Amino acid sequence: MVISRSVVIPLYQIELNAIRAQGAGGQNVNKVSSAIHLRFDIHRSSLPDFYKEKLLALKDQRLTKEGVLIIKAQQFRTQELNRDDALFRLQQLIRSVSRVEKKRIATKPTRGSQKRRVDSKVKRGQTKNLRRRVDY
Repeated sequence: MVISRSVVIPLYQIELNAIRAQGAGGQNVNKVSSAIHLRFDIHRSSLPDFYKEKLLALKDQRLTKEGVLIIKAQQFRTQELNRDDALFRLQQLIRSVSRVEKKRIATKPTRGSQKRRVDSKVKRGQTKNLRRRVDY
């Protein structure tokens, strides 16, 4: 499975098991194992350490304490489509970890924007002041 130009995961590192899908399905549901259980051991994989650290740091309920990522795919009626879906979701998860977020640089408001803000507050206060009861 190709993640990027330099990162490729061999399929033997991904464990795929066919299981019965949950939910309603009619007469066929108890006979056919169309859902896919994907297990990917992050520690034993050939991913670079950068990817491993980022994946293990995720706050994801699909990640076990042992560092195994479990994806259950049962959206489609056929095993092949569910297999492709599970592999695609794993690929997307690993790609999402590879993106490095830019560090935010804190900025101060400009002097002009501060002046406009204060002026609008003063104007609003004057408008409210005109609504008060008039004393003679």
